[in-house]
Amino acid sequence: MSQPSTLQQSVTTGQQTSTQGAALVLGSAIVWSFGGTLARFLSIEDGWTVVFWRSLFAALFLIGFMLLRDGPRGTITLFRNMGLPGIAVGLCFATASTSFILALAFTTVANIVLIQAGVPLIAALIGWIVFRERVSLLTWLAIAAVIGGVAIMVSDSMSGAVSPIGDALAILIAFVFALATVITRRYAHVRMTPAACFGTVVAGSVAAIMASGLSVTLPELGILVTFGALNFGLGLAFFVTGARLIPSALAALLGTAETILAPLWVALIHGEIPSLNTIFGGTIVLIALLSYLGIEMWRQRRAAA
Repeated sequence: MSQPSTLQQSVTTGQQTSTQGAALVLGSAIVWSFGGTLARFLSIEDGWTVVFWRSLFAALFLIGFMLLRDGPRGTITLFRNMGLPGIAVGLCFATASTSFILALAFTTVANIVLIQAGVPLIAALIGWIVFRERVSLLTWLAIAAVIGGVAIMVSDSMSGAVSPIGDALAILIAFVFALATVITRRYAHVRMTPAACFGTVVAGSVAAIMASGLSVTLPELGILVTFGALNFGLGLAFFVTGARLIPSALAALLGTAETILAPLWVALIHGEIPSLNTIFGGTIVLIALLSYLGIEMWRQRRAAA
């Protein structure tokens, strides 16, 4: 009688853990989806100034998060144990967060987040090139569809409707996030919360050097606190905590909520309507990604059964 009861409790605990992880990852996607909307409220001309303040408040939030969760000694241990993989992931986060702010001055929010939707497939491509990981025919087809969709989206920059710098930065964001994903998979035992914090410190330090000035008005400072601590820092804390509890395919699938919601918030609040090429190309990217992740999750469940 005790064995079935113990097994039932184990299954229930596993389901609760998976539900918590899914809720945290979905929460991170929803929180991050407001990034472009918050940035559009700022009238600061120098993007490096925004990067500095956003990174500063994100770093303070993440340090407070780790101190509350792990205590002072645990926080120091996390930083000591992250090693080179954590440093590499932190540099990827620093590059991505900086590029996001700078790209907003050149292209639309929709272009940035829709190009980012291809991160899981770009990660598969990097894994094949660097580590010779096997890539299925389905993945190759999805990668081809994403490349085609992104090509349609960036065609606006070729015609002069959008700056090519903005789309280039958006592609860089997708690449470094994919690289961070590959590194995280290879070193799954490394906790990446301190890596995320390290990335915000690096981004803030570089921005402090590059910025023409760091002074902001009090209302702008209030927006920057929300932009850094809640949008960036809280989103990172949700993601790195929840992604460890669920399959990577499910995490990527839930992450598409940001891709769908971010252009919607900007369109509703700021009237920034995506171009037809962005909508068409982004639709191709989303269909390819959702189809790939749906089949991948079905395969994982079948293999587990």
